[in-house]
Amino acid sequence: MNYEALLAKADSHGLIVKEKDLFANDGRIKGNRIAIRKGIETQAEKSCVLAEELGHYYTSVGNILDQTDIANRKQEYRARFYGYNLKIGLMGIVQAYTHGCRNLYEMAEYLEVTEEYLKEAIECYKSKYGEYTRIDNYVIYFIPCLAVLSMT
Repeated sequence: MNYEALLAKADSHGLIVKEKDLFANDGRIKGNRIAIRKGIETQAEKSCVLAEELGHYYTSVGNILDQTDIANRKQEYRARFYGYNLKIGLMGIVQAYTHGCRNLYEMAEYLEVTEEYLKEAIECYKSKYGEYTRIDNYVIYFIPCLAVLSMT
């Protein structure tokens, strides 16, 4: 999902998204209001931030700013994972492969995310699925490096 599609998704759920001067974070959510840091340069960066904030809306409860609390860290992880699945997902990795993307830069461009966000998502998927996972007729390997193999 690109930034415009994420904005439409937020709007369809009654969420208000505005760009604001934020100093500590790139994004914040409170109730049904999402703030994205003014000055984020690319649509890809904005969409990554918005995806995570939508993750917080759908998966988090209460104030989780204190990351020394393990319950808050778990909620943060769930929100990020939600965002990764919204922006990338396992099928996104497969689609990037079938589109001809052969490195992280090309995949990030195709998926409209930053390379850093893509790397974080891959690490998250690796911690969840281990060495590999299967989806449809594909196997996605995370160890020793990202690879997609067609089973057909």
